[in-house]
Amino acid sequence: MTRPALSAPAAVLLDLDGTLVHTVPTRVDAWITALTEFGIPTDREYVASMIGSDGCQLARDAGERVGIPMRRDRAGLIDARHGKIYAELNTAPVVLPGVHELTEALGVAGIPWAIATSSSGSNQVRASISAIGFADPPLVVDGSHVEHAKPAPDLFRLAAAKLEVIDLSGCWCVGDATWDMLAAVAAGMVAIGVTAGSAVDARALAASGAQLVVATLLDLVPLVAS
Repeated sequence: MTRPALSAPAAVLLDLDGTLVHTVPTRVDAWITALTEFGIPTDREYVASMIGSDGCQLARDAGERVGIPMRRDRAGLIDARHGKIYAELNTAPVVLPGVHELTEALGVAGIPWAIATSSSGSNQVRASISAIGFADPPLVVDGSHVEHAKPAPDLFRLAAAKLEVIDLSGCWCVGDATWDMLAAVAAGMVAIGVTAGSAVDARALAASGAQLVVATLLDLVPLVAS
């Protein structure tokens, strides 16, 4: 793990799938099923690389990749179908290492934090949040709250606004996907990658703008505590 010099964060924004819970394989299954139902052939490697991005954009890109262009309304239907399938499959999400340790350390340090996920709607996030078992309900900003989810910066900027963060450059964005890193950079925030539940490797996260890549969230606890 490379440790560049980082200032203490003004706030921390955490992705959900692949960052707090090990749900990326379930996401991939849901997307493959939904795309197949709509007549769009795809493969697991491609879909895995797209997890974490805006759902409508994922559907459009998957179609265009095989020569099937589509309007946004059809992409929205595919995204909605994927979300329904995912909610049905995501019955026992596994919590990734360091979630409680990091959020507790943030609380002790008085650093505000929130969850910012491209998932659209409470049905997709409820099971994962419940599995984590936070002592207090966290602030969650999801894809339904913005017009454009990751890699657009909208989600992170909205979450920061809800936390009343003024200096966006002091905000850490922690995620497992290249889309998280791209969104953080676009928002003018600090991008931090975590590989424990990721579908991509540390090199891909760094190439997408991560200033720091760690194996698990446990690696961030000393940085917050110090």
